[in-house]
Amino acid sequence: MDWNSIAQIAELDRLELESHDHPVLLFKHSTRCSISSTALNRIRSARPGELGERTVVYVLDLLAYRPVSDAITARYGIHHESPQAILLLAGKPVYHASHLGILPSEIRQATAVF
Repeated sequence: MDWNSIAQIAELDRLELESHDHPVLLFKHSTRCSISSTALNRIRSARPGELGERTVVYVLDLLAYRPVSDAITARYGIHHESPQAILLLAGKPVYHASHLGILPSEIRQATAVF
């Protein structure tokens, strides 16, 4: 599985375009939160295909890049939580969850329409 970071608001346009080719998962991560670390580890330890075929994950360090998180909230109208996962397909959010509600099986199910 591909792992990437996101650090600039300008990258959001590219990620939306990218989501027309394959699912894009945005993971908002607080490096000071144990729940966020647990949720991130669930995503990181997912087996190949468990998050859906060809899903590319982007991790956002909330403490370092809070303006990017704010831009995601404004762009998609999804209330900010931490940790939070937002799945983009064809430029639109089709799944979002927070805290320990972030489950690879639900992410995979959301990618099934792709």
